[in-house]
Amino acid sequence: MDAYGILQILIYIAIIVALTPVAGGFMARLFEGRRVLLTPVLAPVERGIYRLCGIDANRDQHWTGYALSLLAVNLAGALALYALQRLQVWLPLNPAGMTNVAPDLAFNTAVSFVTNTNWQSYGGESTMSYLVQMAGFTVQNFLSAATGIAVAIALIRGFSRHTSRAIGNFYVDLTRAVLYLLLPLCVIGAVVLVAQGVPQNLSAYVEATTLEGAQQVIAQGPVASQMMIKHLGTNGGGFFNANAAHPYENPTALVNLIHMVAIFVIGAGLTNTFGRMVGDPRQGWAILAAMGVLFVAGVTATYWAEIQGNPALTALGVDPLAGSMEGKEVRFGIALSSLFAVITTAASCGAVIAMHDSLMPLAGMVPLINMMLGEIIIGGVGAGLYGMLIFIIHAVFIAGLMVGRTPEYLGKKIEAREVKLAVIAVLIFPLGALGLGAVGLLAGPAAIPAAGPHGLTEVLYAYTSATANNGSAFGGFGANTPLHNTLLGIAMLLGRFVVIIPALAIAGSVAAKRTVPASAGTFPTHGWLFVALLIGVILVVGGLTFFPVLALGPIVEHLMLGSQTLF
Repeated sequence: MDAYGILQILIYIAIIVALTPVAGGFMARLFEGRRVLLTPVLAPVERGIYRLCGIDANRDQHWTGYALSLLAVNLAGALALYALQRLQVWLPLNPAGMTNVAPDLAFNTAVSFVTNTNWQSYGGESTMSYLVQMAGFTVQNFLSAATGIAVAIALIRGFSRHTSRAIGNFYVDLTRAVLYLLLPLCVIGAVVLVAQGVPQNLSAYVEATTLEGAQQVIAQGPVASQMMIKHLGTNGGGFFNANAAHPYENPTALVNLIHMVAIFVIGAGLTNTFGRMVGDPRQGWAILAAMGVLFVAGVTATYWAEIQGNPALTALGVDPLAGSMEGKEVRFGIALSSLFAVITTAASCGAVIAMHDSLMPLAGMVPLINMMLGEIIIGGVGAGLYGMLIFIIHAVFIAGLMVGRTPEYLGKKIEAREVKLAVIAVLIFPLGALGLGAVGLLAGPAAIPAAGPHGLTEVLYAYTSATANNGSAFGGFGANTPLHNTLLGIAMLLGRFVVIIPALAIAGSVAAKRTVPASAGTFPTHGWLFVALLIGVILVVGGLTFFPVLALGPIVEHLMLGSQTLF
């Protein structure tokens, strides 16, 4: 590892740590209904939205009402996005004359953007019109991100309230997340991106003549507005097929840094919001510490594996660092390509600046592990926090078993109901990644061009990415078939809503409990001992579930590299 690469990684981590209390404090004030910087300007707009939609902002909802409201909004969004794709040939803002999207692909894509997955079985510039990109994808990028934030806030209220039957109002949380948080940051960010060279227009594609005399079509469009929410909302869907490796999406080193910071800032900030809203900021820092340890371990492993190079190329006299550049972002180098790969899978974003298929086997395994652990290393906006809180319930339950007393967390007794709900949420990931992945592997092998363990990893990555609502692809896997579009769509729905519903049920359950004062037997949950226990539980659960299939995929491929066997 070179000093310059390490310095880049350390600077990024320092920026995120510095921004965490800033973002966390703002969100705590916002969702507690207190005055924030934009209140004088946006409060009238907020009240107007409630009047227009007939929402009583002062009426809190039981967790079941909160969940039904969430499902209704997301169902409406999915149906609208599906219709836009199926009718786009007759709709305006289609200068390239894009045809209607096939039913199975439209279903997959609609589900993808509503679940904050943004898996793409299509090329954006060759399949979707400007109207679909703006009124469909960009709108859902805002709504799906706000949905995740709302669920996290509802779960925080569950732990901060006592003897309460309500966990907040979904419509209010959704509105505030979009209006005060996501929209202002995206407007400012999009202007900066335009200044850096990211296009934002409605012009037709441009035809250019290359130096060789060939004709080339240069796609453009309203890119900057989608790029900002794509990263800030950890959505990940690229305007172009090349995603964030495309020079229009990521033209400069500054833009690349903005993208990386945007991916983490809200997820990290929500840990601080949690600490503030439950009345003990140390709890938030403990959660961030657990996330941070796993993140640093992943970056270290990926960077180390990449700079070793491919033994087959080294044997031919190729410098390891030069050989490792295949499939990477040559403008930013191995360090930032490795960092971005870990960030995008740790945060359930899915944007990529390098082909994960080109990573060395052990380096490619790290993004897989990030997603298999349940999108809890920062995670998707909101999803990372409520996913980590689900693991915390497991951790305090195990701690309670070890000392022989009822587990507690933040003064709330964790009983059978909460543990069962947490187990259901955790079991969803192997069901989608391994269960549906096995069906896809057996029923649709034609979509897998690579042989051996690498081909297995391609399928495993796709279904893990879908279930974890990440959206990044390993590369090479031909997902755009009716079978895989359907199965991947089901995996996305499972990974999103069959985790959200237990999380909201937990919120409702703990909100109704009385707060028990801490005693001499209470296990402190703000120190390094708890952080270590939490990390151990996460790794054990993930290891027991996924290690066998990892051994058959990237681990076997790594071991076979020694004999220069390639796939």
